[in-house]
Amino acid sequence: MQNVNHNELKKFALLAETWWDLDGDCKPLHDLNPCRGTFIAERAEIAGARILDVGCGGGILSEYLAAGGAKVVGIDANRDLIEVARLHAADSDLDIRYECVTVEDLVTEGTKEQFDIITCMELLEHVPDPELMVEQCARRLSTSGSIFFSTINRTLKAYAMAVFGAEYLLRLLPRGTHDYASFIKPSELARWGRQAGLETLLYRGIQYNPLTRHAAMCKDISVNFITHLKVKN
Repeated sequence: MQNVNHNELKKFALLAETWWDLDGDCKPLHDLNPCRGTFIAERAEIAGARILDVGCGGGILSEYLAAGGAKVVGIDANRDLIEVARLHAADSDLDIRYECVTVEDLVTEGTKEQFDIITCMELLEHVPDPELMVEQCARRLSTSGSIFFSTINRTLKAYAMAVFGAEYLLRLLPRGTHDYASFIKPSELARWGRQAGLETLLYRGIQYNPLTRHAAMCKDISVNFITHLKVKN
């Protein structure tokens, strides 16, 4: 497998058993999911679309998209999380194809699949080469398709909230979940997109209140942000 941090795989494998516990270590992912899903649905037609969810984890976003009528392929390099995703989808009566592969290795019948929508949520900051990840995702996109990335901005505010606040102060996430040096500035993501033949259409920040567990879109992209890109015409 390419572009994989094996220490990260081990770290997230520890969360597999409680991935779908709404009050467990992954509760921020559950709380943020409807907000992200709505953003995607407002920017692209989900029903009937072929969607690739890169770094799908235990399938939280994949299930949201499949419930909206999409034909979803979820991929992740973590075998433990793929097994969790398969079991939960079966329990939820959702037809989702899950594969334990990287986006570079996703091949079916000897050809590279093309997708109408590609999502990559909170993965770029966990791989050795995020620029390569953007490039490889772009290669799987249809000429009229959309890509959505979400990640964390490399700012002092993001460190204070996403690392110190979330991991040490409020204990919303296990310590060591994030590495500030791996956070990504929007300008970097936009540059990688341009180099891969994509244009950035929109950035939005995501506000999250851990006390009320409410997430909402905002214009402040200094901490968590999501972006929509398409193939350049």
